[in-house]
Amino acid sequence: MLDQTDDDSVALDAARGDRAAFARLVTTHYERIHALAWRFTGGPPDSEDLAQDICVSLGNKIRSYRGESRFTTWLYKVVLNAARDRVRRDGARARTAAAFGELDELRRDESREQAKSADWLRSEIAQLKSELRETAVLVLDEGMSHAQAAEVLEIKETTVSWRLMKVREALSVRAKEEGLRA
Repeated sequence: MLDQTDDDSVALDAARGDRAAFARLVTTHYERIHALAWRFTGGPPDSEDLAQDICVSLGNKIRSYRGESRFTTWLYKVVLNAARDRVRRDGARARTAAAFGELDELRRDESREQAKSADWLRSEIAQLKSELRETAVLVLDEGMSHAQAAEVLEIKETTVSWRLMKVREALSVRAKEEGLRA
C-alpha cells in the first residue's frame, strides 16, 4: 500500500502519462473504488460494473489530477460523480421505460375503448330504421359529405342533415339507457 505522499506523487506521474504509475494506482486503489461503488449503488452487480467503468475512464480522468488535493480526495470525487451519473442515468432510463410502458398501456386501453365504442356504435346503427342507417353509414362510416350522401341517396342535402340529427338523438337516448356517456 502506498502512503499518502507516495500516492500523490504516483498520481502526478500517472497524470503526466506514466503508464506504470497509473497501473500501480489502479491496482492499489481498486478495492477502495469497488467498496465506494458498492456503498453508493447498493451492491452487486451495479457496484462491479461501476468500479470497472471508473477504472476504464480513470485513464483519461487522471490527466486532470494536478495535486491540488490529496489523490484519495480526488478519487472519492471521481467515484462519487460516476455513481451519481449512473444513478441519474439509470433513474432516467427507468422513468423513460415506465413512461413508455404507461403510454403503451394507455394506447392499448384507448384502442380497446375505441374498438368497444366502435362496436357499440355499429350495433346501434344496425338497429336504426333503414333510411337513418343508410345515411349514417354513408356519412359516418364512409366519410361522405352531406352533399355526396344526398346525391347517392337521391334526397336533398337538408334531409341528410335532418336524418343525421335523428341518428344522434337515437344514439344519445340508447347511450343514456345503457349508462354510457352521450
